Amino acid sequence: MDRQFYLDLADAGLRMPIGAHLVLHEHAGHADILLDGTRLGQVVAETARRFRTPLAFPLMDLTLEKEALLLAREIPAAEVDTYHFTECPAEDATFRLTPRMEAVCGALRHLATETDFVPVGMSIGPFSLMTKLVSDPITPVFLAGTGAGADSEPEVALVERLLELAVTQIVNFHDAQIDSGAKAMVVCEPAANQVYFSPRQLAGSYEVFDRYVTRLNQAIVDRLRARGVDLIFHDCGELFDGMVQRFAALDPAILSLGSSRRLWEDAALVPKTTVLYGNLPTKKFYSDALVNVAQVRELSGEIVRRMRDVRHPFILGSECDVLSVPGCEHTIKAKVEAFMEAGTLNRHW
Repeated sequence: MDRQFYLDLADAGLRMPIGAHLVLHEHAGHADILLDGTRLGQVVAETARRFRTPLAFPLMDLTLEKEALLLAREIPAAEVDTYHFTECPAEDATFRLTPRMEAVCGALRHLATETDFVPVGMSIGPFSLMTKLVSDPITPVFLAGTGAGADSEPEVALVERLLELAVTQIVNFHDAQIDSGAKAMVVCEPAANQVYFSPRQLAGSYEVFDRYVTRLNQAIVDRLRARGVDLIFHDCGELFDGMVQRFAALDPAILSLGSSRRLWEDAALVPKTTVLYGNLPTKKFYSDALVNVAQVRELSGEIVRRMRDVRHPFILGSECDVLSVPGCEHTIKAKVEAFMEAGTLNRHW
């Protein structure tokens, strides 16, 4: 779509959560809905309608690609969550959509054919997927940052092989979602953060970060653009400015960051052609002891005022997807409604 579409949403003062998980859990049999493309699409459309946004965001479930990758290698389903590779897989396995992936694609087809909402796809990023496939990703990433290569360090070789597989897995899932009607794609790289990369190494050089994060994501973005699909890039981790600058260089239509960042300061790192999104601490919304409704209104007003002052296109929203927590649903929804209604964002940047 034309980039102006997203800039106009920001200019109009849109605010929204990524909230399909909340709405899904209002429905009986929500586990069954996850396997039914049409019903899942109806839930995503209901979410967009409730939060008054033209963008129909799916669930931010970042487990699907790992499951598909492992099931294709005949890892038992019961072991998928805890399974880690200890040696390099020798060959690629044929990519197959899992039932959950099929339902995601079915939801996108429903949105594309039965609604006026913009169907948005969803995937994990390659670095974040790799971190789910090994028991200790930090050590090999550090070794690679010292100059150790795959030829001398088996741990580095494993990580680099798994990054290759991750890119292939993600691209294949992207293609399936695009074929189903996705017009934009959320790529989530929450593991590309200060935990997995040595601050001391990055102070000297971002070479390992660029090799393991920036370049791989750029390759994915290039494929998305070749298919006419817009990038929404998400990272809710603890980030250094250099990381934010590299994400901005991917030229996403929207850049979504976590509550550890000050978006009005990040505005200096991000071109005005990219809308900044976020970044209320919605991970804490389940507890009034962590953040109450009054604090949500105060934080919302501060972010809106400061973003207006720096004159950067901005959409007020959640720092991640807003999860439904049993017994806390009313508390969470009250805070979402509070930021949806708090303040106004002046038009015309």
